Amino acid sequence: MRLAPQLYRLGNDVVACYLIDTPEGITLIDAGLPGHWRDLQRELRALGKSTADIRGLVLTHGDSDHIGFAERLRSEHGVPVFVHAADAHRTRTGEKPKTPAGPMRIGPALRFFGYGLRKNGLRTRYVCEVVEIADGDVLDLPGNPVVVGVPGHSPGSVAVHVPLVGAVFVGDALTTRHVLTGRTGPQPAPFTDDPAEALTSLDRIAPLAASWILPGHGAPWRTSPAEVSTAIRRS
Repeated sequence: MRLAPQLYRLGNDVVACYLIDTPEGITLIDAGLPGHWRDLQRELRALGKSTADIRGLVLTHGDSDHIGFAERLRSEHGVPVFVHAADAHRTRTGEKPKTPAGPMRIGPALRFFGYGLRKNGLRTRYVCEVVEIADGDVLDLPGNPVVVGVPGHSPGSVAVHVPLVGAVFVGDALTTRHVLTGRTGPQPAPFTDDPAEALTSLDRIAPLAASWILPGHGAPWRTSPAEVSTAIRRS
């Protein structure tokens, strides 16, 4: 799905990942679920591109619904997978603390888990080799993504700022559709390791220049990062 020139979304409001298309090649942000591989191939064909044009995959964090096709891309096509050092172990093993699910409604929760099953979420392969990144890094990838540490959802959660497309990719630092309740609009994401830290971390994206806030779950949000903290706290 084309959001803007050079900016595309794979998936939907339940689970999403993103593609940035430049003359120098393609950068992916997150890898959704394993079944999003087909969505990726479909989008690449529509662009007249292939996996050979992908220069790197940047993960906002290491949870299973964000690393779906990462290992396939890495092992079969040699694409490097970048993740914050604090989430590298989670990305390689899937090990993470148990967190309270919080409020839940049966319909939305079933839709989330059902979508995960349809997209082969139970067949996620963890990533054998990653390139560790840190807060403040500017990656040598198309679009020159800037890594902004936003710990809380996980220790190594990051936002990825890509000025070329005017976007901040926030992963699960926030959501615009709660996968367990169906509530829409900007709000904290469920399954967060440290909710208080996650809320504080939102202040780190406020100074960024962008017109898109792009979460891993929920609709793309057309707003400035400066509005993020205020809107989430209001929610």
